[in-house]
Amino acid sequence: MIDFDSTFTQVEALDVLGEIALNGSKDKNQRIQKIKDITDEGMSGKLTFRESLEERIKLLGAHKSHLEPLVEELKKLVSTSFRRNTEFFKQHSDRVFIISNGFKDFITPIVTEYHVKPENVFANSFEFDEYDNIVGFDRDNVLSSNNGKVEQLKQLDLKGDVYVIGDGYTDYEIKAAGLANKFYAFTENVERDIVTDKADHVTPSLDEFLYLNKMNTAISYPKNRINVLLLENVHPKAIELMKYEGYNVEVYPAGLDEEELSKKIKNVSILGIRSKTQVTARVLENANRLIGIGAFCIGTNQIDLEACLRKGVAVFNAPFSNTRSVVELAIAEIIVLMRKLFDRSAAMHQGKWDKSAKGSFEIRGKNLGIIGYGNIGAQLSVLAESLGLNVLYYDVEEKLALGNASKCHSLKELLEKSDIVTLHVDGRAENKNMIGSKEFKLMKNDVIFLNLSRGHVVDIPALKANIESGKISGAAVDVFPEEPKSNDDEFISDLRALPNTILSPHIGGSTIEAQENIAGFVPNKIMDYINTGSTSNSVNFPNLQLPAFENAHRLIHIHENMPGILAKINQILADHDINIVGQYLKTNEVIGYVITDIDKEYDRDVIKALRSIDHTIKFRVLY
Repeated sequence: MIDFDSTFTQVEALDVLGEIALNGSKDKNQRIQKIKDITDEGMSGKLTFRESLEERIKLLGAHKSHLEPLVEELKKLVSTSFRRNTEFFKQHSDRVFIISNGFKDFITPIVTEYHVKPENVFANSFEFDEYDNIVGFDRDNVLSSNNGKVEQLKQLDLKGDVYVIGDGYTDYEIKAAGLANKFYAFTENVERDIVTDKADHVTPSLDEFLYLNKMNTAISYPKNRINVLLLENVHPKAIELMKYEGYNVEVYPAGLDEEELSKKIKNVSILGIRSKTQVTARVLENANRLIGIGAFCIGTNQIDLEACLRKGVAVFNAPFSNTRSVVELAIAEIIVLMRKLFDRSAAMHQGKWDKSAKGSFEIRGKNLGIIGYGNIGAQLSVLAESLGLNVLYYDVEEKLALGNASKCHSLKELLEKSDIVTLHVDGRAENKNMIGSKEFKLMKNDVIFLNLSRGHVVDIPALKANIESGKISGAAVDVFPEEPKSNDDEFISDLRALPNTILSPHIGGSTIEAQENIAGFVPNKIMDYINTGSTSNSVNFPNLQLPAFENAHRLIHIHENMPGILAKINQILADHDINIVGQYLKTNEVIGYVITDIDKEYDRDVIKALRSIDHTIKFRVLY
């Protein structure tokens, strides 16, 4: 038995009728709000149903001609999970009943499109005057009275198990009267504590109800059962996207250390982090349900990618989303350091006036040495050249020069030629202390030095010594080997209080634009992976961009990269007479990733057999 208002549809139909009927009325807003208030009072049990119904119809002032546009509007507002599960209604049309305190006049035209039989719709009927104005309702109908749903169920005398899905107190009353086995509080559209507190089970979507009762046909797993943990103040847009998708989202403002995350990760399906949180092998040992990690930043050195692979956990990041923000900060800091603006501003705040050109230089004509010519280094190259800098670059990989940039054949060559040295390398372990005492000695005197890449790539004591000696005339550092877990912790560094040294709290990519870009890019990659199995842009999984699948079930098999597993998968499918619609395979040195689309009709024992293949890491079914 299913309720209609705010369950089968996302709204209360009489509220929508009020919007239509009162269009153009001077007191429209006040009357519509009053209708909504009365609806809520009736749903929560504060008003008797009949009182609620009488008051609302008086306020509506509706006409029969308003019903057709109402039906058209409500068709657009059928609950998302109901639209998704049309096949369920078709398969169980004899067993689905709509019992509502609403009106057949608009309910029947909508639910019959979902294969609900008209004779299984029980609701009220409008009464009209001679001018077709809606003036009342059939008072002999038990559904127009208090406790009407209970009386209607008694009259129906349904046999077998009866389950009630609804969002109102009147739906709970059916279970309270002993006429239903279970009451499921439906919260996809509205959640009322007085209802959820009394429910046998809270179902955030029809998918959850179908999953619990082994009747799911539209999707393989309810999205509300996918637990998402987002750490480190991930942008609200990411939270919104994942909640809208239907996930159960928990947000934590700071990073977590290994022990804290090891406890918190249990039952988490998707983890979202930024740069502070370390996802170690120990953390992953405690991740019993983890299928994906989103790094809401460029780097992934804070994640043990190898351990993730062996655990079958796909990792996604945002390699391009904050590039512009980092580049702009680098340009700004180069100018500020060349003009010694940072120290002069600090002196001004202490009341010191030092109007002088001493130590101040233009950036035009200076040699900018970029170490790491990836996305950020390359874009910095283009902008810097447009400002008149001569750009040199060095990268361990072969990279095509942009504009008039010149490639250096060694790090030594770049360090000896550059007036400004800026680091934009990745966080691989071999880059630790790549710039130390030896490298600082190779640099020009009065060099400007920037590190906006990774904290561990610079030997901090060596950097401090070269700033204090004057070898480095100005430095800007945005990343540090050890960083506070949250904004409440003290920042401790040997670089504090040094002259012409800009220290920033790892904010190179922290602009509104960059964080919004990241917050859209990473969740969409994760959701695409969950929904389709596509691993495009994953930093550790074999990359597969998969086509959409229809009228098929998609089998996702992640396994250790051992010979013969694809053959075993196909042998099992052949043994069960299963037709393969499409198949995709890609491997790397650690895992194999096999996607197989099959016809929807098959013996469910095949799933057990596929899970049991030796060296299987993870197995999922999508539909």
